[in-house]
Parts: sequence; structure tokens; C-alpha cells
Amino acid sequence: MPSISKKGHLMPESPIRKLVPYAEKAKKRGTKVLHLNIGQPDIKTPKVALEAVKNNAIDILAYAQSEGSETYREKLADYYAKHHIDVVPKNILVTTGGSEALSFVLGSIADVNDEIIVPEPFYANYNGFAIASGVNIVPIKSRIENNFALPPIEEFEKLISSNTKAILICNPGNPTGYLYSKEEIKKLAAIVKKHNIFLIADEVYREFVYDGKQHYSILQETGLEEHAIIIDSVSKRYSMCGARIGCLVSRNKEVIQTALKFAQARLSPPTYALLASEAALGTPQSYFDEVKEEYVSRRDLLISELEKIKGLKVAKPSGAFYCIAELPVKNADDFAKWLLEDFKLNGETIMVAPAAGFYSTDGLGENQIRIAYVLEKESLKRAVRILKEALITYNGQ
Repeated sequence: MPSISKKGHLMPESPIRKLVPYAEKAKKRGTKVLHLNIGQPDIKTPKVALEAVKNNAIDILAYAQSEGSETYREKLADYYAKHHIDVVPKNILVTTGGSEALSFVLGSIADVNDEIIVPEPFYANYNGFAIASGVNIVPIKSRIENNFALPPIEEFEKLISSNTKAILICNPGNPTGYLYSKEEIKKLAAIVKKHNIFLIADEVYREFVYDGKQHYSILQETGLEEHAIIIDSVSKRYSMCGARIGCLVSRNKEVIQTALKFAQARLSPPTYALLASEAALGTPQSYFDEVKEEYVSRRDLLISELEKIKGLKVAKPSGAFYCIAELPVKNADDFAKWLLEDFKLNGETIMVAPAAGFYSTDGLGENQIRIAYVLEKESLKRAVRILKEALITYNGQ
């Protein structure tokens, strides 16, 4: 029998999606599953984006430009200007989702066995993208005890080697909801300039920042023109996960020119989705104000209810729509499967994402879960009640 590649064997399963078969079986048994496992917002997609697809004069669904249309990139530059980020269309390359943007970046800046330093826990697919590119992730630990704050810069210094090509952050963070302060960004900027490496920031949750805090982009920091690369996406901003449109943004001409070669090899981003994404840029600020208000109320409800559960520890997020909870169990993976296979309350159970998959250091996160607060408040309340009762039953076995 022909053999599978080493890369294929190393490719990790998604902690977010790997329990889907268990959830599907639960549903077939008649159990309602409340999904806390995946960042699929229940917020309505802006009508202006959907109308752009429904009402258009296209009679030939042709290839788009590999880098995305000029008009979309011009409008994106205008969008960034509103967020105090000064870029022009040639600094922007449109991709098939933020995932492809990161893959293009890794392919453009790193060779096999080069290293990327990433504070953990981190978005689980960073592991997958790194393995696909033959790049090694070097994790640096952040901890639930201090709300997953950036580790001391001295700790980064210890990890930088001749193979280090970049530091990668998610701001605000998935899975923690942590928001990097302006001071932390400045510290990271200093270290990448000192060691002549890249700073990559996944900023797809830029709009979702709470408690009067402000998002500070790495592209707002002066002196990082050759070092800073942003990963971005329409998925969460406009609740358009299925559009699969993202972009990478950098003032480094060589990065953009190199990434364009990868973009040309995959031909183009999807034409209809580009139409929808360009139209979405016309979404009024009131949409984001309402969405942010809704997420804040969900977060506050979720955190207050979780804090009532004996033995549970939770970090309060300042952005995005995720939090990490540490459970009074030894293995959150087993608990998550048990929830779907053996437990229900009033005909319902919950699906969560075991957090070990958001770490690359063995043994970390084994008793933690990521919760996405993408359900309306009444469902969230029921979900936490289910979690509380489930923990009592599970630990009493």
C-alpha cells in the first residue's frame, strides 16, 4: 500500500472540528447540541453584501485578478485609513480567507525548518499552516493566571535563533480574547527591529474590542515598514465566514511581490465573494456598534455565570468573542466527548473545543476548553447550566 507523507501524519486535527462526528450522532439521537466550539457568529450578514451577489449584471463568471480587484483594494485602503492605518492598494493582496493569507506569508518569508515564535495558546490552525510550510512553531507560554498577557520580552529574546523569521500574534486573540496594549506592540516592534525579523499580526477581530479600550495595529507603529505584515479577513467582521475572503497587508514590497506569485499559482480569489466583500465595506458604523454591544453583553453574562461554577477558572477577554476556561477535570478532551455521547439536560448538551489543540507544548491546556460566545444570551445561559450540571455528574462517576 502506498504511504502517506510525514507531513500528512504530522498535520493536526482541528480541536474545533474534530468532535463533529460525535455531535452529529448526538443530533441523530434527538439531542439538541448548543455549539460553543466554533467561531461562527449568529449575527446577520449585512444586507448590502448579500444584495451585491443577488443583484448583479454578471453573465460570465470570470477569473478575478490574482491580487484582488483594484476597486476592492482601493476601498480596503480607505477602510484602513479610518482605523489610522496608512496603506495604499499596492500594499494589499486579497486572499481566499485569512488562512490563505497566512499560508502565503509563511511561504514568502520562511524556508523548511525556519522558526516562527508564537505566544500560546494560539489559533489552532497556525500549527497546521506551519506544518504545511515545513516551518517550526516555537511557542512562548502565556498563562490563564494573568489573563494570557504577553510574556516578558526577555523570554522572547531567549527563543530567538538564527532560524527565527518572525513573531506571530493574534490581536485581539483567538482563543483567549486577549488584547495587546500599545505598549506591548511597541516592545514587540523593538525586538523585531533589533533582530531583523518580521512581526505578523492576525487582526481579523479588530472591530471587537471592549471596555473602552482601543485596538493598536502593528501598521500604526512607525519604523516597522519592512517588518510588519497584517493578516485580515471579512469572516468575523461582517459575519461572512463562508465568503472566504481575506487579505495580507504590508508596506514591504518584496513580501507583497513574493506573495503575489503564490496568489498567481492558485489563480484568483472567488469572484462572487469579492463582490460581496467590496459591498460589505459600505456597512454603516451603527452595525458594528450594535454587534459590539451584543458581544459585550454576551461576554459579561457568560463570564459571570462561569465564575459561579465551583472549581472553574476563566480569563476575561477584552476582545474577539472567545474565552478560555480551566475546568475541574483532568482531561477536557474526554469530557468534551462525554458531553456529546453520554450527557444531556432537558434534551440538550453542549459542544466545546478542548484547548490542548491551541497549544503546541505537550501537556498544556489539557484541562481547558475554548468557549465561543456566538449564541444569543438565553442559549448561553442554558449552555452554562448544562456545563455546571455536567461537571457535577462527570466528577461524581
